[in-house]
Amino acid sequence: MTDMVYGSVPVRDGDPILPRWWRTVDKWTISCVLVLFGIGLLLGFAASPPLAERNGFGHFHYVERQAAFGAMALVAMLVVSMMSPHLVRRFAVLGFLGAFLAMALLPVFGTDFGKGAVRWYSLGFASLQPSEFLKPAFVVVTAWLIAASQEISGPPGKLWSFALMVSIVLMLALQPDFGQAALVLFGWGVIYFVAGAPLAILFAIAGAVVIAGSVAYSSSEHFARRIDGFLSPEVDPTTQLGYATNAIREGGFFGVGVGEGQVKWWLPDAHTDFIIAVAAEEYGLVLVLVLIALYAGIVVRSLLRLTRERDPFIRLAGAGLAAMFGVQAMINMGVAVRLLPAKGMTLPFVSYGGSSLIAMGIAMGMLLAFTRTRPQGEIGEILRGRRL
Repeated sequence: MTDMVYGSVPVRDGDPILPRWWRTVDKWTISCVLVLFGIGLLLGFAASPPLAERNGFGHFHYVERQAAFGAMALVAMLVVSMMSPHLVRRFAVLGFLGAFLAMALLPVFGTDFGKGAVRWYSLGFASLQPSEFLKPAFVVVTAWLIAASQEISGPPGKLWSFALMVSIVLMLALQPDFGQAALVLFGWGVIYFVAGAPLAILFAIAGAVVIAGSVAYSSSEHFARRIDGFLSPEVDPTTQLGYATNAIREGGFFGVGVGEGQVKWWLPDAHTDFIIAVAAEEYGLVLVLVLIALYAGIVVRSLLRLTRERDPFIRLAGAGLAAMFGVQAMINMGVAVRLLPAKGMTLPFVSYGGSSLIAMGIAMGMLLAFTRTRPQGEIGEILRGRRL
């Protein structure tokens, strides 16, 4: 009866890992990710050649690099998805320690590549953004701490996770990278909410965020400029946001045609942060709706599979990863249509970027590992185990 209700499948001792993985993994989510990556390559052929030409590279230099980074991301996703939840947790703890240390050393060894925010390490052949790898690891570590705090005589995991969140948000704000800071805060808030946090605490945190935003607006020219641009009743047509808004308007329902778009010649970030503007201009609202459906499908399907999960750690970690994935996509598209202030955030699996692609592959692998179908056990056995 338990298997019928929770959809678990039998797992035989000594069963080879690949057949067992294939039977238990969510194939629809993998398919959606592959389609997103394919659309990203398609848009890369349209968006990146003008930038490659300006920088003196081959016509499809950035497309080739995106294909290479994407291949590494997909391999990382598949490998991580084959891990058990306990192994994913250990992997995340080690990754969190490494990424946290790398972020702490950014002011000393990092670079801003002329963008005004010290977020990257220059490796010569590529760049590395530690915050991209920190996000999924932080979600898993937070879920572990909060789940452990719910056990009898458990550690003060909620307090520890809050201290880690505040430390990370402060480091990101000092870069400055307010978009990633907001995403980390959101991920922590989702896990805390799913774990049963009192609404009073969440409202208090929201109030603190408003106060912190007011302080940042008065003390950071970078932050104030973006907020002022967002609140301005008119958009400067010579800014990235102006070009993106005009491109989306010109695209209409079916787009202006493949290769006929003009925004890619003016936007320096057309292949990264504003890739959705290229999609809307050349392929129209149709492709944008397809992208929204793919992101929504991954998030909703993952959350539905997690409702069958009885392990608190798996449920919390999976919910945090799914929510963070969906919100990052929503923020990227929201900025392009001027629903949100500019954040400098990539569109998952579609935008160009080595760190973001590989880190998103690891995050999706973790989510797939947590949403794999597994025997849940009889409820009586679980209750007896908690009393022991």
